[in-house]
Amino acid sequence: MGFELAAELRNISKLYSTTSFWANRNVSLDLRKGEILCLAGENGAGKSTLMKILYGLVPPTGGGIFINGKPVKIHSPLDANRFGIGMVHQHFMLFPELTVAQNVVMGIEPRKGIFYHFEKANKAVARVIEEHHFSVEADAPVSSLTIGQMQQVEILKLFYRDADILILDEPTAVLTDQEIASLFKTFRRLVSAGKSLILITHKLGEIKQISDRAAIMRNGEMIAVRDTRDTDEEEISSLMMGGVLNPPGTNKEKAPLRRGNHEEAGEAVLSFENVTVLRRAQELPALDNVSFTVHKGEVLGFAGVGGNGLGTLEAVLGGFLPITRGRIVHRGEDISFLKTRRLRKRGLAYVPGDRLSVGCALDATVTENMMINRRAQFSRRGFLDRKTVDSFAEELLERYRIDGEKEKPVRSLSGGNIQKMILAREIEQYRDYIVFSEPTWGLDVSAGRYVYEEIGMLRNKGGAVILISSNLDEILFNADRILVFYRGAVAAEFSNPPSLLAEDRSRLKEEIGAAMLGLYHG
Repeated sequence: MGFELAAELRNISKLYSTTSFWANRNVSLDLRKGEILCLAGENGAGKSTLMKILYGLVPPTGGGIFINGKPVKIHSPLDANRFGIGMVHQHFMLFPELTVAQNVVMGIEPRKGIFYHFEKANKAVARVIEEHHFSVEADAPVSSLTIGQMQQVEILKLFYRDADILILDEPTAVLTDQEIASLFKTFRRLVSAGKSLILITHKLGEIKQISDRAAIMRNGEMIAVRDTRDTDEEEISSLMMGGVLNPPGTNKEKAPLRRGNHEEAGEAVLSFENVTVLRRAQELPALDNVSFTVHKGEVLGFAGVGGNGLGTLEAVLGGFLPITRGRIVHRGEDISFLKTRRLRKRGLAYVPGDRLSVGCALDATVTENMMINRRAQFSRRGFLDRKTVDSFAEELLERYRIDGEKEKPVRSLSGGNIQKMILAREIEQYRDYIVFSEPTWGLDVSAGRYVYEEIGMLRNKGGAVILISSNLDEILFNADRILVFYRGAVAAEFSNPPSLLAEDRSRLKEEIGAAMLGLYHG
């Protein structure tokens, strides 16, 4: 059976000469018209590089590109746009000081004479938002959005431009189940209209759920392309990791870590007491009279749809946003108005959802990033002990399987490896309580499992763990208790003991989903 091709990549190679590293080596891939193709592989497998070449962000060392059967040269995203190609990046390309509408229409702004037409832009973007059922407002500043909502804005940019070939790098990584279901309906409408989609994803269940075919890369090479109906998650995972299904640091004989029992949780570590954060010029507060306590030896999970307060909660926990009313108490002491530096000295470890802007210094080296807040530990008589520092960095690179060089700038790492570096640094300097926001965003299956193991080990050592995640399965796997936010308030609280039967856990997931939409009355 013949298929009409939207794009063809032929023997694409990319050599980074400064490091003699082949990111892609003789990779060939076809994209059919009207299909959803999932591109899968471990962190650093070469997926994003291949798509950046197709989008004109990275020049290939060799090979050719064909669009609608004709050879083309794509030197920039502008060239890609002319050929009907659009891309949503894993790392957002947004201007936080501008509104959603201004970001979406940038480069093709509606004009009134020589001036930007605000009203026309807002109305046009609002129509696209309504058509695709996204939870953002056209006139909202991007700086006020959650990570999940920022992802929606990136996707809106593609929809607004009406691209024929859509490349989406981890498009569901920070979306809730409800948002993912809505997005998938949109994807199906798009392919029914003749569009072609390439999704870069680590989520094996999504590959089976949404794709027509799956292409698997490993170590810069194309390993296999499978019709999705003819494969399963186990085969895809095995192809991605070369048959190694266990995460680093584990073995087949090791028993899985179990969640704790809230009834057995230890002393209170951190408490919110009627905490309120008021928004500027908006009726509803960002946090509305929120109270909770996380205990020693407990993982407390937070779930909610974007725009319902989780982003504000994270900012308050991280010391970036002052509260309006209420109290935050750490081991009996009021810490309501402490900034990040003083919170870190008190024992806060923090893995932020926005790993690039908040979690690291991109132009500093990997080693320098790993030393954040720990310089005194590596100093002798006021001088840095270089040997100890290098040894520490090399140990973390190996233990957390971070693919990168310790003296290179962090921006040289792939997104997944940046996330692993941040996780390694924060877990290693954990002292009292730790906040994880979207901890497995952009990580492959193996690395994700390793993160879950580390969360379990922190709990088992008596740590107080706060887990904020848009991934309900992640919350259900790790958390002992789950709080659901709706319109800035705690809409429901659920216990999640390890003894729950599968059918009870499925029902719990449904109830959490209902609470996220304000429909739970339990």
